[in-house]
Amino acid sequence: MNYMTSNEIREKYLKFFESKGHKIIPSASLVPSDPSILLTIAGMVPFMPIFLGQVKSSLTRATTCQKCVRIIDIENVGKTARHHTFFEMLGNFSFGDYFKEDAIKWAWEFFTKVIGFSEEKLWVSVYKDDDESFDIWHNLIGLPEKRIVRLGEEDNFWKIGPTGPCGPCSEIYIDLGEERASKEGGGVGVDGERYLELWNLVFMQYNREEDGTLTPLPKKNIDTGLGFERIASVLQKADTDFETDLFLPIIKFIAQNAGIKYKEDKKKDLALKVIADHIRSLVFMISDGIVPSNEGRGYVLRMLLRRAFRYGKVINYNQPFLYEVAPVVINLMKEVYPETYKEENRIFQTILTEEKKFQETLNIGIQILDSMKEELKQENKNKLSGKDAFKLYDTFGFPLELTRDILEEDGFGIEEDDFKNEMKIQRERSRESWVKNKASAKDDKINQKLYQDILEERGETEFIGYDFVEAKSKVIAITKDDKLVDKVTAGDKCKIYLEKTPFYAEKGGQIGDKGVIASTSKNNLLVEILNTQAPIEGLIAHFAEISKGEIKVGEEVLARVDLLRRKAIARNHTATHLLHRVLRDVLGEHVKQSGSAVNNHHLRFDFNHFAPLTNDELEKIENLVNEKILDELEVETKISTFDKAKEMGAIALFGEKYDEQVRVVKIGEFSLELCGGTHLNSTSNIGLFKILNEEGIGSGLRRIEAVTGDRALKYIKEKENIIKEVSDKLQTIPSEIPLKINQIIDDANNMKKKIKIIRNKLAHYEVDKLLSKKKEIKGVNIISLKVEAEDNNDLRNWGDLIKDKIKSGIVVLGTELDNGKVALLAMVTDDLAQKGYSAGNIIKAIAPIVGGKGGGKKTMAQAGGSKADKLNQALEKVYEII
Repeated sequence: MNYMTSNEIREKYLKFFESKGHKIIPSASLVPSDPSILLTIAGMVPFMPIFLGQVKSSLTRATTCQKCVRIIDIENVGKTARHHTFFEMLGNFSFGDYFKEDAIKWAWEFFTKVIGFSEEKLWVSVYKDDDESFDIWHNLIGLPEKRIVRLGEEDNFWKIGPTGPCGPCSEIYIDLGEERASKEGGGVGVDGERYLELWNLVFMQYNREEDGTLTPLPKKNIDTGLGFERIASVLQKADTDFETDLFLPIIKFIAQNAGIKYKEDKKKDLALKVIADHIRSLVFMISDGIVPSNEGRGYVLRMLLRRAFRYGKVINYNQPFLYEVAPVVINLMKEVYPETYKEENRIFQTILTEEKKFQETLNIGIQILDSMKEELKQENKNKLSGKDAFKLYDTFGFPLELTRDILEEDGFGIEEDDFKNEMKIQRERSRESWVKNKASAKDDKINQKLYQDILEERGETEFIGYDFVEAKSKVIAITKDDKLVDKVTAGDKCKIYLEKTPFYAEKGGQIGDKGVIASTSKNNLLVEILNTQAPIEGLIAHFAEISKGEIKVGEEVLARVDLLRRKAIARNHTATHLLHRVLRDVLGEHVKQSGSAVNNHHLRFDFNHFAPLTNDELEKIENLVNEKILDELEVETKISTFDKAKEMGAIALFGEKYDEQVRVVKIGEFSLELCGGTHLNSTSNIGLFKILNEEGIGSGLRRIEAVTGDRALKYIKEKENIIKEVSDKLQTIPSEIPLKINQIIDDANNMKKKIKIIRNKLAHYEVDKLLSKKKEIKGVNIISLKVEAEDNNDLRNWGDLIKDKIKSGIVVLGTELDNGKVALLAMVTDDLAQKGYSAGNIIKAIAPIVGGKGGGKKTMAQAGGSKADKLNQALEKVYEII
């Protein structure tokens, strides 16, 4: 068994299985294609649709080295030899092709022939009832019976859930020797220190039914996972994974910068391991487009970063430092994962920005937590309340995991159920606020039964608005004041439900249509549709006001959408898709839509990004969108299955629920998104795109507001009018406005300088007047007077002038500032300061009189106050003090 680098191990594994007919598949993203899955946690996650039969694939054999992130045992990272948040999983997969015999045979061949493990060192476990696997290991491979261990369902039976695909598995262990045995001892499956599990071979051969019975699958699959860090530690003869070439260069870099040495202090070693582990996760998560936030993947990223930053304090890091460690990880991994190098700048910026944010609150939070620990000691308690833990989370951004870590160091725990309850209360409170503020029929819970009754008794509303903006239809129901009625007349406000409608109901950020309903048989009916909503799935409500005539249930009507308004909405919606794609091209593939609002006036697009956009970035984004408008790209829509749409590369939103059938909106070869909204036929119909504003709306969230078409032209015209007005007043042409403004600023600054010179000259004359008012007490010259000064600096200039002229004495000056407050200044010449007189003591004595406080040195002190009417009293007090 020879030493191998991690890169050599990866290459040997993939090349070996390629020689066995497997296709080498590059690692999938840590962000799964299935929006319902948070993170890629195993090598088989990218292949789940194939395993579950959700997609048809020509792929029968595949091999990968898959990057994964898992935080289930985060508290053990650094404390054990093998726990990690980021890790790589080597895997070979069969989709209805080979099965147990080949999987076992090739695993054995790779370990003994390619890697060079001694056969005597290898042990295996099989499921207790899996005689087939036992026989293959014993009779085909030749492994002695004593080195084949039968284990129960908990250890050696894989399942996706209570029901669904499942099957036995066989695990391969290596005996690291008696010297590595744990204190507790035990054999395979018990002593993980001596018998290290390396490779798990899963034989997916059954489907577990609702009643628990196992039915053989028509196609049997193979899913294997070989722990990359584990095999690296064995081949590199490392005591733990942290001494391999995957971690050690990172640890050494951190230790060197911190001025410490690895393996000299257990507490500091733990910090080094945790930071080395977490920085790997940070680099790969950010390179795959994840940005810090308070939810989902973004929360995991933020929690890992803050946990690593806090451990930095253990090894004397009190300033942002993780961004400096990231290049070490990138240099180690860039050959295998080039996306880390490609996203290098964004990785640095994201980490540094987040470190700076957390640095601001960490120290305060730790002080508060320390006081909470003191209270626990005094009250003889061993657990922090969930309410206090939630306060740290909500106010100071302390993830629960971080609070838990800090408390555990002193033997305390957390009432975690109470914390979860506090989180639940907050979510409920936010939800209630949202419900109150959202003017949507969908949130009108009181009427849910009414809507359901209409749907069940009168049928669904067919939406035909993608193809028509005007259509004949039949009234199937009318509600007024939340009650079903047979008819309504002029002046009534109601909701009308049609058999079919061209009116688009508000959904997916697009506002509902407006328009009119008229009769097909009489001229005296006119119904104005003010809004369109979908209170429940399948039912469309037209919010109506009867302008004239009456309308009855069962009547045939003509429904007509406001076409100009619909086109304006479509312009903004299609422009939103262009904007989304351009943002990803300019800022990076990490950009994901987190919200949008599209109406006939403007569009609003919310997205995740780590920093405000620069003027250059905004200009580039606006120009690129307009380029695509001028390219006259065709806008096509088609219905597809969700899985097929994902295969095509359509963008799906994380957390959105999609039906089996989805609508795909394709703009040329430029944009592909799942979307149910109304769109144009060509980008050229947008006309013009203009960004109005870009701002932050939360941590890691940005918002762009823009206008299109005639609204964009109107906006530009308004700006032109302003420019013309300014140029007229400045008596210059528009192109020279900046030059003219700079001249005005320069003139103003020069004027200020001249005024200052004149004031200083006048001050010398004023000083002589003030000196004439000096008093002498016990041989000490004293001036305590009110003067006119613009600010504290001006007041100090007065003091310096008087002090220079008085030679020996005490100067106390006061002034009323423009904001109604008071400023005080005391100065004592050096000779008197040596005799014991102190400007600081004088200020401390008189500042309270004007409702303030202050202090300073013996020779100079300042104070501020709010009681201007007491200023003269304070200045008179000086003589008494002296």
